[in-house]
Amino acid sequence: MANTNVSLPLILGISGASGVVYGIRTLEILKSLNIESHLIVSKSAELTMTYEVDTTPKQVRQLATKVHPIGDVGASVSSGSFKTRGMLILPCSIRTMSEIASGVTTSLMSRAADVVLKERRRLVLGVRETPLHVGHLRTMTQIAEMGGVVAPIVPAFYNRPKSLEEIIDHTIGRLLDHFDIDAGLVSPWRSDD
Repeated sequence: MANTNVSLPLILGISGASGVVYGIRTLEILKSLNIESHLIVSKSAELTMTYEVDTTPKQVRQLATKVHPIGDVGASVSSGSFKTRGMLILPCSIRTMSEIASGVTTSLMSRAADVVLKERRRLVLGVRETPLHVGHLRTMTQIAEMGGVVAPIVPAFYNRPKSLEEIIDHTIGRLLDHFDIDAGLVSPWRSDD
């Protein structure tokens, strides 16, 4: 069920896109699995929290093992010598994705993602935007060509979810699969063939 390889931490970025509940729930899951989490929250994400959830930014930070201020570009996660499983940005705004794709890093969020890419570790972006114009699609292609995984937040229904929480957990489970973290949230597909 749960992954026992808990030696390396996971960096979690929460950007200002709608869907901050995904990032918050991911922190809860990582904590329950005793997986070290290094959290970076953008100022826009803190604002989005006030609109979308009852959880305060302070409560969100308390869920993480370590919190890094968005402006601290000298934090441990900004160096390739700091070993991690990689980085998940959930939700990931188009702005954050574009900054990573351009290589122009103006915050710890994009700097940490850039480091993950250059060290050939896993970067997964839970992009939350629709519809997408051709510029967004080109940026997604750039990220994929750089070795990142673009995983737009799209709910699945083949698992017949009975609640919003089940939809959220299934999505997170699929994203954590990219880091070989089995949180027990996703049942493998079984064909009747």
